[in-house]
Amino acid sequence: MHKFINMKKYKYLISRRITQIAILFLFFAGNAFGWKILRGNLSSAKAFDAVPLSDPFAVLQLTSTGTVLAQDAILGSIIILVFYAVIGGRIFCGWVCPVNMVTDAANKLRKILGMDKQQRAMEIARGVRYWVIGLSLALSAVLGVAAFEWISPIGALHRGIIYGMGFGWAFVAVVFLFDLFAVKNGFCGHVCPLGGFYALAGRFGFLRVGYNKDKCTLCMKCTDICPEKQVLHMVGKQSGAVLSGECINCGRCVEVCNDDAVNFRNIYSN
Repeated sequence: MHKFINMKKYKYLISRRITQIAILFLFFAGNAFGWKILRGNLSSAKAFDAVPLSDPFAVLQLTSTGTVLAQDAILGSIIILVFYAVIGGRIFCGWVCPVNMVTDAANKLRKILGMDKQQRAMEIARGVRYWVIGLSLALSAVLGVAAFEWISPIGALHRGIIYGMGFGWAFVAVVFLFDLFAVKNGFCGHVCPLGGFYALAGRFGFLRVGYNKDKCTLCMKCTDICPEKQVLHMVGKQSGAVLSGECINCGRCVEVCNDDAVNFRNIYSN
């Protein structure tokens, strides 16, 4: 029974890892074995050799260069954008992005080594990622290439797993070391422009974390574990839902709450 309870406390974490690994495997199988479920990569792909899928932020960067895009690229970006916008939050970051596993590993190691207690992490404003969005688009227009895609650790890791990792390991290593030694949740929580893009796109989606103040005992486990603590500003103050698109919908706050005060909910349901 004890083991069952412990597993239940990690149900969203386990589900996320299964989803992330399954998506990676399907992309890998599309290249290695010719499977048609998912072929391509996170920037540009096709599902079942019929449905185009494109990274809308990459498409936006290419648009800023003046590139004339193929219809499949435009349609694919609209499909992905609508999907994440309807669900809400940065669900891509928590459930799809492979770099999430890298940064989570860095944060886990920080905890094991007691680094959060031994040293004070650097402070970077959460809004930096929105400035990076603007910088990425400006550089794309000036340089004539999708600027962030050239240095994106997300693309480097994903393409490396599918096609073979070359120099891309360097980008991934930099993210890991940055989160380990410099800023806790640094890349995903403060810098990544793709995370900022999906935060803007998913701010009106239906899937939200809801908080019930009447059930809360103020243990604060939810805010301690949340990688985007600012979205739980209502804890201890008033009942409500997380309306910020910066929430990655990872479900860790739901798992650690022993009071059933935090749960997923549809904010548009009656």
